[in-house]
Amino acid sequence: GCRGAQGRLAYKLLHDLFANYSSALRPVEDTDRALNVTLQVTLSQIIDMDERNQVLTSYLWVRQTWLDAHLTWDKDEYDGIDSIRIPSSYVWRPDIILYNNADEHFGGSMETNVVLRSDGHIMWDSPAITKSSCKVDVSYFPFDGQRCRLTFGSWTYNGNQIDLRNQLDTGDLTDFVENVEWEVLGMPATRNVITYGCCSEPYPDVTYTLLLRRRASFYIFNLLLPCIMVSFLAPLGFYLPADSGEKVSLGVTVLLALTVFQLLVAESMPPSENVPLIGKYYIATMTMITASTALTIFIMNVHHCGPGARPVPPWARRLILHHMARLCCVYEVGESCKSPQRALGRRAGAGNAGGPGESPGEGQEGTEVGACPWHHCLCHHDALLRNVGYIAGCFRRHRANQRRTGEWKKVAKVMDRFFMWVFFLMVFLMSVLVLGNAA
Repeated sequence: GCRGAQGRLAYKLLHDLFANYSSALRPVEDTDRALNVTLQVTLSQIIDMDERNQVLTSYLWVRQTWLDAHLTWDKDEYDGIDSIRIPSSYVWRPDIILYNNADEHFGGSMETNVVLRSDGHIMWDSPAITKSSCKVDVSYFPFDGQRCRLTFGSWTYNGNQIDLRNQLDTGDLTDFVENVEWEVLGMPATRNVITYGCCSEPYPDVTYTLLLRRRASFYIFNLLLPCIMVSFLAPLGFYLPADSGEKVSLGVTVLLALTVFQLLVAESMPPSENVPLIGKYYIATMTMITASTALTIFIMNVHHCGPGARPVPPWARRLILHHMARLCCVYEVGESCKSPQRALGRRAGAGNAGGPGESPGEGQEGTEVGACPWHHCLCHHDALLRNVGYIAGCFRRHRANQRRTGEWKKVAKVMDRFFMWVFFLMVFLMSVLVLGNAA
């Protein structure tokens, strides 16, 4: 019976409150005084961050409290009823909206109930899925952090009519659902009073700054590490033998692989002037691979110098075949890594001692002629001597061409090893710079 009586009193209270009530006017006794509206935002979930369109989609709980001077009652007259819950459309509501809304439908909060207390205080809790514009800076992608602002304010009431204030100095993150891509570092709130160019009255607003930091593990394992591993393949093209025919194709393949990774990054980034950090790394690596492929073509041209090539210049022999060969530890079979020039000198001396086809006793021709009878020695035939001399000269020229070709091949080999270590060092330094800038 008591419960039934309290229910009838609640209906009577609702009828008495809204008998002469209008939700169209601002509920104040003195129209010259501003109505205090308190705002508190709870971040429940980050649904999506669209970097390309610079839109943040979030799920919020928005709480607004204010005092309605026309909706008060004496709770003792209504059996101690201190509060009732009624549809929000029954009462006057402040037109607080999200200023930087990016939703094409521009949807507001849900039509939830409000809690009305006997002293006239109204509390309106409403969930809302908002799309807000957020200036995205991808200079340090994928190690970047973003600052997205949610600015709430009245659309028609100025500061002399509604005094909007934040209830706490920060947004509520107690019920936040962790996001797999973004980590929330904080959500400070600030109150601003701005005078716009259209109006002379001040307009207060409350701005919540959402501090985000990207979780970079996904991008490290799917974009950065494959790029680093592919980049370390590029200097190995100098280690391939020149006769394999795969040196240039390896460089072109690595360049195409990096181009694919670059396109994947470009699809998700906004078309702005700020090139992301990983994009700079891709461009630097692609430039290095292009240079290494061009050097490979030049070195292959040196390697395939034919017999008609000029001899190796003395400065190149001294710089490349002696000093750089020792530095890069390039040596032939029978040479020492520490002293390749001595074996080279011994080979040159042995080659000058005599060529193929030379008779060991050619310098003692006079003695043999004197000891050989005239009618039994074939050496006295001039035609035969000329043929033997021609054959010996051909062998000597062939030997000199082989030696010259071998020197050019060794020059190409030393240059290959030298540039291999140079480009390995460049890839390592670029990787360290990228990680250093990320830190």
